[in-house]
Amino acid sequence: MSENGKIHDLNGVFSRQRIAKVGTGTTTRRVAQVGYYFVEQVDADLFQVRPLNNNFVPTGDPEEISRDDLLKEYNPEPEMYHKQVLPNMKELQKTLARADRYRKQGNSFSAEMEYTNALKVDELNVRGNFGVGLCLMERGEKERANDIFARLIAMDAPFAGEHKHMFNEFGINLRKSKMIPQAVEYYARALSLSPNDEHLRYNLARAYFDAKEYGKARKELQTSLETNPDFDEAKKFIAYLDKNKLG
Repeated sequence: MSENGKIHDLNGVFSRQRIAKVGTGTTTRRVAQVGYYFVEQVDADLFQVRPLNNNFVPTGDPEEISRDDLLKEYNPEPEMYHKQVLPNMKELQKTLARADRYRKQGNSFSAEMEYTNALKVDELNVRGNFGVGLCLMERGEKERANDIFARLIAMDAPFAGEHKHMFNEFGINLRKSKMIPQAVEYYARALSLSPNDEHLRYNLARAYFDAKEYGKARKELQTSLETNPDFDEAKKFIAYLDKNKLG
């Protein structure tokens, strides 16, 4: 059931058949290709569709479709949902929960192992990628952490609301790990997707400050105050820049 009380009666696994051309010239032929998708209802007439990977879990960024498109182009696969997809999704969540628990306990090696196990099931899993990156930075393994950073910066999913707490922690850890160029790029990427988030701008200003780019830091702080004039942290930061004649 959704937050507004509506029953999401069309959630589950669906298949879709498409006709594709195979071969070239005189050997060209048309073949039917079937894909399987995890579908979630987000509104009365709006659904999010994600493909299933080879491990039968939804992966990648969702595509939004209407109810009419769902009913016209997709066929329900309830048996696959209950016997394969739902159990695998639950197991993936258990693995991630174990990883989070290990990391909170300070056991970064066990946490990384569990996050890696999750990525074996879904290599695009946002929580798993963030988790590995955080474990590596906690241990000071900057080179490996930079590989994770490069993967995350290319994804849209890390900046979704449900991952915001991990996103912020990752960005803060980049800065604390003296990975300043990466931190700047990371927050700038996030702001391209959430331009009105004053806390992201504040964090970007902190990264610019560490890079000694005081003018850019001041500009981000001023923009954050345009969004939220009562943002005390930004006011204090600007006062510090003024006092020390920076930027």
